[in-house]
Amino acid sequence: MKLIRYGLPGQEKPGILQGTQRYDVSAFGEDYNEAFFEHDGLQRLAQFVRANASQLPLVADTERLGPPVARPSKIVCIGLNYSDHAREVGATPPVEPVLFLKSTTALVGPFDDIIIPRNSVKTDWEVELAVVIGKRASYVEEADAAGYIAGYTLHNDVSEREFQMERSGTWDKGKGCDTFAPVGPFLATPDEVGDVDNLRLWLTLNGTMVQDGTTANLIFNIPFIIAYVSQFMTLLPGDIISTGTPAGVGLGFKPPVYLQPGDVVELGIDGLGTSRQVLKAYAG
Repeated sequence: MKLIRYGLPGQEKPGILQGTQRYDVSAFGEDYNEAFFEHDGLQRLAQFVRANASQLPLVADTERLGPPVARPSKIVCIGLNYSDHAREVGATPPVEPVLFLKSTTALVGPFDDIIIPRNSVKTDWEVELAVVIGKRASYVEEADAAGYIAGYTLHNDVSEREFQMERSGTWDKGKGCDTFAPVGPFLATPDEVGDVDNLRLWLTLNGTMVQDGTTANLIFNIPFIIAYVSQFMTLLPGDIISTGTPAGVGLGFKPPVYLQPGDVVELGIDGLGTSRQVLKAYAG
């Protein structure tokens, strides 16, 4: 299945995507949140869709798409997980995964605007494959990790590099700003995705290709990442793990290139659709 959430921010309703058609499944009675995933929501939803296939209302193409998962307990990110990206920013590829957290208040829909934070001068882009956790995970064995995956989605891990690297603290300062986690357009269950170890992922800036990579170049693969993260924190159903970005970020250009008001980023991953964000200046 492919899960969507649609409607105004904070008022999203659950839906599904079948081919090019969007359908409302509000009658199922649950949002795509921790409780949904914890209590076999994907299986129950599939049964509901089969039983009500001819009665599901269409969702208009004009409806806003929200993030396909209701606010998770956490968004865990893996840094420097593509060797080409590590090289472009002058870092040594890590011997263990680099972990940081992205605030859940950064979560927005796939076509929502990105707001450049007040005093920002180095806002950057990062196309990433994100994994959604399907059940409570603690001290997971790598061989068992696939059983903890609800699905996959597209994520733009927007970053403010000055906040991240020059403000005397952890990376989290530059990762959790409002609107810095556009996710979607949909969550695809593993059977919809194919070989997650060989997916193309790309990003354009104002129509120019700047990132064009493949998950075949991940330093640490997804089962290892899930097992590794679960050593340090319990992953709850609906949590998101973002698995890293390939080369081509603004920080890696010489000289660096950073996002400005009016810029447009578009990004996509094989089997997971595309998203588009317009950059806006902070106006608070």
